Formats: sequence, structure tokens, C-alpha cells
Amino acid sequence: MKIDGACHCGNIQFEAEVDAAKVVICHCSDCQTLSGSAFRTIVPTEPGSFRLVRGVPKVYVKTADNGNRRQQTFCPDCGTPIYAGAAVTDAKVVWLRLGAVRQRAELTPRDQYWFRSAQPWLSQLSALTKRDTQPVANIDDSGDA
Repeated sequence: MKIDGACHCGNIQFEAEVDAAKVVICHCSDCQTLSGSAFRTIVPTEPGSFRLVRGVPKVYVKTADNGNRRQQTFCPDCGTPIYAGAAVTDAKVVWLRLGAVRQRAELTPRDQYWFRSAQPWLSQLSALTKRDTQPVANIDDSGDA
């Protein structure tokens, strides 16, 4: 599937080919911290298909407990996570962060990684109140996301 995407401010734009059957949710503690959420939804690119169309992401290299080094990329202006990949300049496959992919609604996760680290309250999401928009908030505490 041909996809494209951009960061929140539009400084970084990209395109790639992905296999929609390979979309996963990762619950590892790194993904929770780096996404600022309870998990991250990701998809690997087809080898050699990722292309930056605009901008240059900032790169942070994370060394895992097992010694593997992975580059985490994000927009240097707005902070939107873009992808992760091997800590080399010519990685053939990168793992895109679905939040930056324009076709994200078409990419349904099929698996979950690091489920032992999943937040215990995730199973309760279906029981929570659902609102179509954000309620009006106190001016001192807007809660804007």
C-alpha cells in the first residue's frame, strides 16, 4: 500500500510502501515514553521504499538493554515522531509512527508487542464516556492536547 504523511507542522513530509497486514501496537516502556501515550502504533516500510519528501528529522539514538541501537526520528520543530530504524544512515526498513501517516484510519493493527508492559486500564476503554469533541474547559486549564 502506498502511504504518505507529515509531522504536525508540515516541516517533515514522507512517502513509503507498507504492508497493511504488518501494523502492530507496541506496549514497551520506550514506546510509552517516546510517544507520550500508553502505546504506539507502528508499521514497517517495504525495503527501500521510504523517502523523505521534505525536511530533515532530528535523530536520537536509543541503546536498548540488549545493546541494539535504534534511531528515533522526529520533527525538530513540532516534535512529531516520524520513524525508528537501525542506527545506520542507509536503513532499508524503518518503522513508521502511524500518527504521522495520512492513511492511518486504513491501517488496523493485527498484533501487539510487549503486552506484558501494557497499561492495565486499556481493557476498560470501551466502558469510558465517549465525546465527539472536547468539552469547553476552564480558561486556566484548557486541557488542549
